[in-house]
Amino acid sequence: QVRLMESGGGLVQPGGSLRLSCATSGFNFNHDWMFWVRQAPGKELEWVAGMSLGSTEKEYADSVEGRFSISRDYASNTLYLQMNNLTPEDTALYYCARDSKGTLRGQGTQVTVSS
Repeated sequence: QVRLMESGGGLVQPGGSLRLSCATSGFNFNHDWMFWVRQAPGKELEWVAGMSLGSTEKEYADSVEGRFSISRDYASNTLYLQMNNLTPEDTALYYCARDSKGTLRGQGTQVTVSS
């Protein structure tokens, strides 16, 4: 059974940082691209970042380029998203996903950026 379990969200002030984690199981983590997507209140699901198998390629949405960093630990089958210099516009429910559209995603972790 495929499982994607996100954690690490929370309330943070503007300019702050958070590190999201996604524990995975039930599929070959080493052989797939992995992605982070998010959904802000009242908005559609938005692709945030993607990382290739072998970690040779990383791609970011323009809105997070230079502030967010995606990484993966193959020993523990865990995907990460380091988020720095957060702004209120980053407030959303964040999901890790096996596809860039977020069709195959976990339950999500809430990130709220507010003073």
